[in-house]
Amino acid sequence: MANVSVYNMEGAEVGKMELSDAVFGVEIKENLVHQAVVLQLANNRQGTQKAKTRSEVRGGGRKPWRQKGTGHARQGSTRAPQWTGGGVVFAPTPRDYSFKMNRKEKQAALKSVLTSKVQENKFLVLDELKFDAPKTKEMKKVIDALKVEKALVIVGKDSDNAVLSARNLEGVATASAETINVYDLLKYNTVIATKSSVAAIEEVYA
Repeated sequence: MANVSVYNMEGAEVGKMELSDAVFGVEIKENLVHQAVVLQLANNRQGTQKAKTRSEVRGGGRKPWRQKGTGHARQGSTRAPQWTGGGVVFAPTPRDYSFKMNRKEKQAALKSVLTSKVQENKFLVLDELKFDAPKTKEMKKVIDALKVEKALVIVGKDSDNAVLSARNLEGVATASAETINVYDLLKYNTVIATKSSVAAIEEVYA
């Protein structure tokens, strides 16, 4: 099992914690990680792009000039793609970009990223993260004490004040054990988790 340091909110090391190999010590499968990122980005696409083809553009029903004898190239319509105001060649139409991954593949991708974060020493554990009231300044102190930038903070239950405190911090986002995803784990340089959220992650994904 991997051992990681546990810090308090002042950034001081207060102990050690063992992480489950079933979640934080798996074989890293880069192909599944890549597929999971593409999946999330594709599923977020609206797919509403639309342009008109020559058959959909208004007008152009009359042949602009006779076939022969004018010195011009032959033309059948003023709405052909080479004309100003003409239709678009191979115009995009609304479509659904989403696709699916198997549940086990998604979990394997997530575990691969968590394992890589632990191996790169970019997975920090806090003994707790509690605030009496939502205070952005207090969350900023915690981030600065841990000497990290662009962090994803994984919080446990009853952490509304922590979520609100991090909401206005640039480069800081929050998530729960149930809502973490591969894209966000890769997007942020460091992952910060409380001891309770680590236990929740191991319970959900082990």
